[in-house]
Parts: sequence; C-alpha cells; structure tokens
Amino acid sequence: MSKRETLSIRRLPVAAFFAMVLSLFGCGPQSAPQQEPPALPSMTLQLTDAMVESFYATRLEGREDVEIRPQVDGALQKIFVAEGDYVKAGQPLFQIDDRMYRSAYEAAKASAAVARIEMEKLVPLVENKVVSPVQLQTAKAKYQAAEASAASARINLGYTLIKAPINGFVGVIPPSVGSLVSRNQSAWLSTMSDVSRINAYFSMSEADFMRFRNSYAGKTLHDKLKAVPPVSLVLADGSRFGSTGTLESMSGSFDATTGAIRILAVFPNPGAVLRSGNTGKVVVSSPFKNILLVPQAATTEIQDRVFVVVVARDGKIARRPITAAASTGTDYVVTDGLKEGETIVTAGFERLPDGTVIRPLGATKAD
Repeated sequence: MSKRETLSIRRLPVAAFFAMVLSLFGCGPQSAPQQEPPALPSMTLQLTDAMVESFYATRLEGREDVEIRPQVDGALQKIFVAEGDYVKAGQPLFQIDDRMYRSAYEAAKASAAVARIEMEKLVPLVENKVVSPVQLQTAKAKYQAAEASAASARINLGYTLIKAPINGFVGVIPPSVGSLVSRNQSAWLSTMSDVSRINAYFSMSEADFMRFRNSYAGKTLHDKLKAVPPVSLVLADGSRFGSTGTLESMSGSFDATTGAIRILAVFPNPGAVLRSGNTGKVVVSSPFKNILLVPQAATTEIQDRVFVVVVARDGKIARRPITAAASTGTDYVVTDGLKEGETIVTAGFERLPDGTVIRPLGATKAD
C-alpha cells in the first residue's frame, strides 16, 4: 500500500465525525414557535333604546300618621287598647282621671243656671220700668259668660276620654296606668297609622329630574307624573312588593341643602302587609334613547371609578374609565368614555396588562 492511500484511509473517520455533528446541530440555532394571541369574548358597542330602572331610597309612611297626645292634665286611669291593635275612629284609647273635671263642669253648669235665673228675674222689672235696662244687659252678659265657662268645662271633661281620631293601627304605648300626663308634655301617649295605602316619599337629584322632565310626555309636571309607568317597591330584604304604585305629586321646589326634589309614590297595601316606618327603594322605570349599554360583568371598579377594557384596531387592550348614568340591573347606561363602534372585552381580562394583544371573539368588524 502506498503512502497516499494510507493517509486517505486515516482521514475518513474525521470527515464522518464532522458530518455527524453538523447533522445533529444543524447550521445554526433554531427559532422558538410564535404563541397565538389569546381569544377573549368581546362585543362591539351599538346605540340602542332601553327602559332603565332607577332606585331611590325611601321611608314608608301610612296614609295618615297621627300622634296621640293628652289635652288635659291628670293621672292615666285606663288604657283600652294594646300595641298593634287595629281600632276604628271614635273608639276609646285612654281614660284620664275625670273627677276634677266633672266637678268643675257641674259647678260651671250650676253657675250658668243661677245667672240665667238672675237674668230672667230682671225681665219683668225692666218691662215695668222698676229697674234700669242696663241691669238686665249686665245680667245677660253674666249669663253668657257662665254658659261659656260651662261649655269650656264640658270640653275639658270630654278630653279626659281620649278616642281614636282615625281608623288604623296603634303604635307603641310608653306610659302605663297611673302615669301622670300633661297637655304640655313633649312625649306622646301613642301613635296611630292608617296603612290602607302607603306613602313612599323619595328624593330625586337635579340631574335625574332634568332627565325625567325630558323623558315623558305632557305639558305640565303633573301630566308627566301621570305618564310614568307604574313604579315598584323593593323591600329591605331585597324582595319586590306585590303591588305596584303610582307617582302622585312632586314638591314645588328643590331642597337648598341636598339639591334634590321630593316626590310622593303611593302604593295600595292589601292586608296591611306594610307598616309605617318600613324602609325600601322606589323603582322608577325611565326610557333612554340612543344610548350605549355595557354589561356590568364587563367592568371593574377601582376607587369609585368604573373601567372597561377597550380593544384597539391592532388588537391591543387598554383600560378606560367610563361614566355610567344609570343601570338596567345587568347593564350600565354609559354617557361618557365610549363611542359607538368601539369594541370592549366582556370576560377574561382580569390578569392581562394594558398593551396585551388579543383576538376578540364575537365582535363585529368596524367599517
């Protein structure tokens, strides 16, 4: 074998080694595969009309709420009713010791009788010109004064029996039998409430009032109140009262302190389910036209500001504050911060930072 042949045989394994290395590692580093942008549910905003419910806090009152107070002084002798009883107008409630007032009335009646006798005795004497007519006139005046005193004593005697002024339910009764009561005392003996219907007063802000005034047909505010659909009442436990009500009246001016106007809603109260003093919220439905509705689930609240996640044309997301004028219960009525045709993310955005590129699902393409 020649020297040239021996050298070729030795070089063959080295060439094969380099070929194997190149086949394993390639000609250079391989690039990582690109990750697809996340697909998130989205919606394109369109102008629409909606009936929006507005909630106003209220404290309920009876059709008539009356404080029962003594009009004469004395010891409370009897209590004829119990707390929570339903009574009719004219039914006895309390009896104040009347002995002193009965004696005063009897004495006043007697004085009036004497004065009448004295007056009548002078009539024939004046006719026969035995006494002066002035004496008869004086006697008549004394008799009239005595009659007035007797009438006053009779009224005070009547005040000792306190009767129900209205039909309704009896409230709390703080005093007990034997308590000394006075017509000048600040505390009442009890209260009565006619709850055959319920009055719900609530306050409406100036902004809501202006929108209310422009939302309903009618030349006057009274006409506009009549045009409002029946209102409902949300009770303290979150349930809705079974009967709907109507808006009856509106205050003539705004409260200088709160900047709100007072409105009365009236609800029928079958079975006297509601009582004076209950709390709740009056729900007024108002028509909104050409508005943007955003699902409340698509928003986040940070430091009393509401934000949505807007999708730009290049697919990047950004959080943006919005102004919500009202709520339908599931959607916000947006009056500022968004425009028709813009796309927002409705779910799955919580952990994504601004600038993240996404693929919106369910959104229509902008023109």
